[in-house]
Amino acid sequence: MTAARHVVFGTGAIGMATLHALRRRGETVRLVNRSGHARVPDDVEVVAGDARDPAFCTAVTAGAAVVYQALNPPYAEWTAQFPALQAGVLAGAHAAGARLVSMENVYMYGRPDGHPLTEDRPYAAHTTKGRLRGAMARDLLAAHRDGRVQVAIGRASDYFGPGGGAQSNLGDRVFPAASRGRTATVLGDPDQPHTYTYIPDIGEGLALLGEHPDAPGRVWHLPNDPHTRTTRQLVETVYRLAGHRTRLRRVPPLVLRGLALTNPTVRELLEMQYQFDEPFIVDSTQVVTTLGARATPLDDALAATLTSYHP
Repeated sequence: MTAARHVVFGTGAIGMATLHALRRRGETVRLVNRSGHARVPDDVEVVAGDARDPAFCTAVTAGAAVVYQALNPPYAEWTAQFPALQAGVLAGAHAAGARLVSMENVYMYGRPDGHPLTEDRPYAAHTTKGRLRGAMARDLLAAHRDGRVQVAIGRASDYFGPGGGAQSNLGDRVFPAASRGRTATVLGDPDQPHTYTYIPDIGEGLALLGEHPDAPGRVWHLPNDPHTRTTRQLVETVYRLAGHRTRLRRVPPLVLRGLALTNPTVRELLEMQYQFDEPFIVDSTQVVTTLGARATPLDDALAATLTSYHP
């Protein structure tokens, strides 16, 4: 393996956005996934392995200054895989004496109950995945407090952007339909204000957490456009950019429950639908005022995402 200051676990949309942010800084990066393959420049090393194996993680992170955890197992396998994946990456960062930057979502907070989500909000998850996320975050912060590993945690809301794919509510079900003037579909109530985090901003935010001296030991909400809109308003913007009249359909809850009978991924989605029952606003003031992060304006982010589907 070649020398690399930065090791990124995961080559999904977030891992790739982190790679791009680090490359823009002139940094050397090694990517880690199960296959050993990814669509990257020839000078970027991609290593295959199982991050649940601490020995493998120790070997692949040797010499690194910063390790990024951007892994995300299939929804239906979170309980079985996620804690072991995090433990492996943590072991690698510890052995290397590297800073660990971990990507998280905001499931651990539970229902907003009419208030924006901030980093000091208690963990009050009522869902299986939310409680799991809370326990994993506590483990990371405990490792930092104990002096084992410098840890900085970045959290994002539902993401969208280039590479977002079918996992994004503003992804494959919206942008191709808008570009053709067909009907887009979304999950949840499209008329509730909802924070969506732009994938390139997530990559930039994680890279910032890897380099800023004040980042470790804290949770940071990665930058969001502070002017939160409803899902419908965002979809309307996409159709306007595409030059078509908006055509939007919500997937009915009864249909979701029916699909869940045979589809384990949809089954796991059901418990998270509370996020669309009321305003869901993730405040990122702290990372902006303290570390100087900036969010891409939503109109610009939506335009770039639309272009990524049809360059």
